[in-house]
Amino acid sequence: MSSGIDIVAFLGGTALFGGLSHATLTAIAGAMRPEKFTAGQTMFSRNQDGAGLYLITAGRVKLSVMSQDGRELTLRLAEPGDIIGEIAALDAGPRTADAVAASNVGAHLLSPADLSRLMDAHPAIARSALKLVCSRLRDTTTQLEEIALYPIERRVARFLLSALHLGGNDMQAADVPLDLKMNQTELAMLLGASRPKVNVALGALEKAKVISRKGEAIVCHPAALRTFAGAA
Repeated sequence: MSSGIDIVAFLGGTALFGGLSHATLTAIAGAMRPEKFTAGQTMFSRNQDGAGLYLITAGRVKLSVMSQDGRELTLRLAEPGDIIGEIAALDAGPRTADAVAASNVGAHLLSPADLSRLMDAHPAIARSALKLVCSRLRDTTTQLEEIALYPIERRVARFLLSALHLGGNDMQAADVPLDLKMNQTELAMLLGASRPKVNVALGALEKAKVISRKGEAIVCHPAALRTFAGAA
């Protein structure tokens, strides 16, 4: 399990707490308690009362929702340095998704009571939380727009571009190997499509010479990919 110093560093890199002072991050870290989950274990369920937010320090967590007809839609895969469950912790409402450990997971939990106390003592946390909620709303609007309006090939291309940016890759390079850390089934769930459609879309991107594939490995060609995706 990560040390206290590691937790401060993790918190400083999150969207929710990044940019806060070291003293504030230390106070947050001091209020968190470590927890462990085994692969396949449910961390929390949709509509369950929120019991706090988790900072993931090891492993991967699948966040998903289940439709009325029994279809599962994966929203995202959380990895070390990600925070999950923050919405329910912030508004004291029910969970908005299921969270299941995709591997053995190490995490640190911050209870709603401790979060509220910290926000009273450190107003910067509340301001940071407001910015996060606004950002999530914009992301959700964009995601819904892409699912509704863009063909699957363009959605895959835009997803790959986003993954390149998030990975801090050199977007001026001619060829950039991309490790998605997920298989095509997981990618399909994230994009709201079927695995066969995603495979066909990847084939179309390869034919258009915006990516190259060797098995599951993907090499992106950023300039061509950006043009194909219609990104500025």
